[in-house]
Amino acid sequence: MITCRFNIRERIEEREESLSPYATKSRYSRGRMKKEELCPIRTCFQRDRDRIIHSKAFRRLKHKTQVFIAPLGDHYVTRLTHTLEVAQIARTIARALNLNEDLTEAIALGHDLGHTPFGHIGEEVLNELYPEGFRHNEQSLRVVDSLEREGQGLNLTWEVRDGILNHSKGQINILGEGWGDVGTLEGQVCKIADTVAYINHDVEDATRANIISQNDLPELVRKTLGHTHSQRINSLVCDIIGCSWSVSGLANATEPPGLNPSATKPAITMSPEVLRAADILRQFLFDKVYNPSLAGEEAERARRVVRLLYSYFLRHEEELPPEFALSLAQGSKKRKIIDYIAGMTDQYALRLAEQISL
Repeated sequence: MITCRFNIRERIEEREESLSPYATKSRYSRGRMKKEELCPIRTCFQRDRDRIIHSKAFRRLKHKTQVFIAPLGDHYVTRLTHTLEVAQIARTIARALNLNEDLTEAIALGHDLGHTPFGHIGEEVLNELYPEGFRHNEQSLRVVDSLEREGQGLNLTWEVRDGILNHSKGQINILGEGWGDVGTLEGQVCKIADTVAYINHDVEDATRANIISQNDLPELVRKTLGHTHSQRINSLVCDIIGCSWSVSGLANATEPPGLNPSATKPAITMSPEVLRAADILRQFLFDKVYNPSLAGEEAERARRVVRLLYSYFLRHEEELPPEFALSLAQGSKKRKIIDYIAGMTDQYALRLAEQISL
């Protein structure tokens, strides 16, 4: 193990003591599933972030659909650009609230590693095909735990794994049921940043695709959040920071937060009026963009491709790549096939389906 006479990691850990009492400090991490020597330069959360960025699953995000399948334009959001936007928004909020920015960034960069080809259409089909069900957040955790590095996994810390697993929400209110499932405030930041990112960039993509126009947005949304992409993000981020300020540990100088055992632990939240506008915008996108995108010729083609791949490899397990076919750690034959398909990019799945059909 390389040593560093400048005690860089220890210096960073010391600086973290100036963060909010509610922040997650790297030196107090719950640790990894497999114990490792500490890095002389990076904290455990910085190390997790780097492992995610250098993973194969992270690279493949650039060729995975966000909403629109194989769009022709150069400026549509991909799963990778979405991930980077989430990381940027989450880091801004974490820094403002005196939370651990490194942990926040690691969770944000890893949260969508398990997404399927063809976006939520692929997830829907795999969930139908696999008897045990399929959810992309659970698959993201499986990627970092069991699939990366030829089955060794990335051996991330508990805090990053928890944030990745619990980032997802169904079609419910933004702060609705399940909001408090995340074990850290940094995980809550990523969960809300995910929503802030997609309800804004998906408006831009849907406008670019001539599905909606900016004038179609509900009046309350435009009045409360703003008329442009940047105005809406700024309104949401500023509101989240302002309403979550007690998280920063700077709210009451006379009584440091965390010392009163009867005090309610603060959470990442929003004001009622901004939350209402964000929920209305989110529901508008489900009604006008997301649900309609699940129908149509392209969507049906994507479903056929995923089903074809699944049925083919059920009959020809020997044709799975060695890292899936030979590793007993991946579980049953169906589990291996699901892992393989879920990791595919849109174009790879289309090409493979075409080869199989010849």
